[in-house]
Amino acid sequence: MLANKIKIEPALLRRYEKQTQNRKQRQIVCKILIVCEGSKTEPNYFKAFEKFNRGTYVYDLDIIGEGVNTIQVVDKAIELRNNAKGTEKEYDRVWAVFDRDSFPPEKFNGAIIKAKDNDIECAWSNEAFELWYLYHFHNRVTAMNREEYKKAISVAVNKSRKYKSKKIYKYAKNDIENYSIMTKFGSQENAIKWAEAKCQEYTDQFYAKQNPCTMLFNLVRQLIGKDERLNDELSKKI
Repeated sequence: MLANKIKIEPALLRRYEKQTQNRKQRQIVCKILIVCEGSKTEPNYFKAFEKFNRGTYVYDLDIIGEGVNTIQVVDKAIELRNNAKGTEKEYDRVWAVFDRDSFPPEKFNGAIIKAKDNDIECAWSNEAFELWYLYHFHNRVTAMNREEYKKAISVAVNKSRKYKSKKIYKYAKNDIENYSIMTKFGSQENAIKWAEAKCQEYTDQFYAKQNPCTMLFNLVRQLIGKDERLNDELSKKI
């Protein structure tokens, strides 16, 4: 039996096409550059946000893993930001992502100050990027050596009520599934809340001594479309 043909009135078709066009016009493109100290860990994590649905806002992310030290990450971010100015690639936000690790305090503090002086957003962690992962599971309030993170994350995932597998989980630094693992078995909402609360306890600029502390909550909040200041700026583009 042949399927019945559905006749669409020309006026209805024109209205649908106009609605579709209006929806496309309301999409706002936001260009964000993220320059990372690590060549795999951080880029692998941030790539998960490329497919994130933000409704009206369409994010164009450039994620670069430099594999260099703190100051060099900031310098690269400044260079790429300046090169893009006045072009179609000009960025709405530029981020430098790096850790305290074993870098001398003066270099770590200097990198953060240089980023601020040059209008570069800075998502630093003390001591390591993995502190952000831990905040998905519990409110970390005491200092931790970077060598301890791997074991602590593994324990946290295995103890999660959401983790039902009989296979013992072991954290792998460069696992491309780390974003999925942390958000599935932990809570991104709690991570933002706890990391921000700890950050607000520090009132000085001795960043190298602020342990534990991670500013990644600012970047993640932005990448999921919940940075109100950025959203206001983007809305003005219409």
